[in-house]
Amino acid sequence: MIYGIGTDICDIRRIRVSLARHGERLARRILSEGEFVTWQERSARWPERGVRYLATRFSAKEAFSKAIGLGLRQPMSWRLCEISKVSWGQPQAGKPEIVLHGELKTWFEARGLCAHVSVSDESDYAASFCVVESLNQTGH
Repeated sequence: MIYGIGTDICDIRRIRVSLARHGERLARRILSEGEFVTWQERSARWPERGVRYLATRFSAKEAFSKAIGLGLRQPMSWRLCEISKVSWGQPQAGKPEIVLHGELKTWFEARGLCAHVSVSDESDYAASFCVVESLNQTGH
């Protein structure tokens, strides 16, 4: 049963301007530790890839927060929600997935929820769509 649906579109140009103004501080605020390492690696090789990576993560986390109905209220927080990829060698390798940490993970699992996310970017925009399912028969 569908628990919630969220979508978000992010203007990559806005992320680029914010990065220029706030630098690494912006990335640290939005990204989990693992995502931050990936962002640094991508930014070092090709700065534009780093900007796009940050924009897609921002967009996906916004879509997820809408799908769970919390927005950015606790226990939802940027750093406790990680957008990862299914490992190579696994079915659906490379597919984006949501990995939760700490209090947000506890909250999510206590409700018997499962999330699906899709992330895309094209020239000036990053877009994400998230569906959260309730694995319980009662729904909410």
